[in-house]
Amino acid sequence: MKSGQQVSAVNTVWTESQLAWLAVVLTPAMGATRTWRVMRRLGDPKQIFTASLTELESLGMPAQSAQFIFDGKARTAAEEEWNRTQENGGSILTPVDEEYPERLREIYDPPAVLWIRGDASLLSRPGIAVVGTRHPSTYGAGMAQMLSRDLAARGLTILSGMARGVDTAAHKGALEARGRTVAVWGTGIDVIYPKENKRLAEQIVESGGAIVSEYPLGTFPAPQNFPVRNRILSGLSVGVLVIEAAEHSGTRITARLAMEQNRDVYAVPGNVTNKNAWGPNTLIKQGAKLTATWEDIWEDLPSETRLELEQEVAITAGDESKSQEAASLFSETRLSEHERMILERLRQDETTQLDELMELLEGQLGSAEIFTGLFELELAGRVRQLPGKNYVRTM
Repeated sequence: MKSGQQVSAVNTVWTESQLAWLAVVLTPAMGATRTWRVMRRLGDPKQIFTASLTELESLGMPAQSAQFIFDGKARTAAEEEWNRTQENGGSILTPVDEEYPERLREIYDPPAVLWIRGDASLLSRPGIAVVGTRHPSTYGAGMAQMLSRDLAARGLTILSGMARGVDTAAHKGALEARGRTVAVWGTGIDVIYPKENKRLAEQIVESGGAIVSEYPLGTFPAPQNFPVRNRILSGLSVGVLVIEAAEHSGTRITARLAMEQNRDVYAVPGNVTNKNAWGPNTLIKQGAKLTATWEDIWEDLPSETRLELEQEVAITAGDESKSQEAASLFSETRLSEHERMILERLRQDETTQLDELMELLEGQLGSAEIFTGLFELELAGRVRQLPGKNYVRTM
């Protein structure tokens, strides 16, 4: 097949250089690091398809890899993968594409190919990676959702891994603000993990966000994939925000990678009696910026970035107007007196059990009024019910 010729099934067009990068990535025993080394030595990517076996081996690739490419199997695999990706509603980004994010080129071992569902342009926009434990406290999940919501409302892209816990809360916070969020997966873009986040994945793409992976379609969630993908998460960002992480965790790996990549690191301080507070508290000791509100991150951004984002979302520089913007993120519906009384006794950073709430409101509201008020508040998205009849404010 000649360069620029249409392929079957989806009638899409590729360039030989794009296909060359994909072909090498799909070649056995060739990872991202080896692929970059080979392509730099080669100079012109598309020459990979016309090189002799001796020339391929001289590039430093293993013999089996050189044979796979020389036999034409790599090209066939690349054409098939390109078609399948298009059929699955995705796209492929290679280093020869203008859309390939410059921040990723700066890191030590950038991905050689990215599979994407959604808006690829988001990868080049200023973003904050929000990471943390899969088993957060109510406080941790609430902080992840609140900070992500507030930052997304001001134009920053929220990046996370869509894992259970803090990652999920971060994506949901961005969606609440009608902002943009990017999920970096350790599986193929057609393999949702965890499965219960299927609807969340759909919402991310539907809202104008993106799902990104360096793994081909069909890649299952192997444990070793997730620490590797963390370098992409930190590499795409201008800074990494850590919310609850144990001493030995993938979150600590991401924070270390961020430091190596010269990214800013932020951390939400935690309760010292909580084992998941060890990570952020230690990072703060080591120089990470203590973060309690969105302003703590916002004021660290380069002035030109802040100006650009402010213009995009029509936020003025004054604190008063920012407060007004935050207050107008959600359509304010008038609360009944009963709902207001209930909401005043609930917190964002701590759960309140139903029996405790009824005791707090004893003599003021009856049980039926409390049940009705909680139901209405849940429908309005102001209150969330957790297992065990525990309730927490969402805003």
